[in-house]
Amino acid sequence: MLSIKSKEISLAVCLCTLSVLLTPVPTQADTVMLLAAAETGSVAARQAADQKAALAKKAAEREAKKAAEAQMPAEAVVPAEDKAPAEVPKGK
Repeated sequence: MLSIKSKEISLAVCLCTLSVLLTPVPTQADTVMLLAAAETGSVAARQAADQKAALAKKAAEREAKKAAEAQMPAEAVVPAEDKAPAEVPKGK
């Protein structure tokens, strides 16, 4: 009778010990994974913000270039008219 109780107690102690030893490992791994995911998320968010800013800058540059090109032909015509009479060589 004593040997049966001894086996039951040692089995219970072994199971409790194993469960206690194995429980912190997944918890610790989850914490590390959560921290890694949080860091990756902030890095990804920063990269997305940088990319969005770069695209906005490029769009602004394109708009400025289009506006400059639209203005250029009008300016090119006016100086050409002004320069034409000035560039005509006078006969001596």
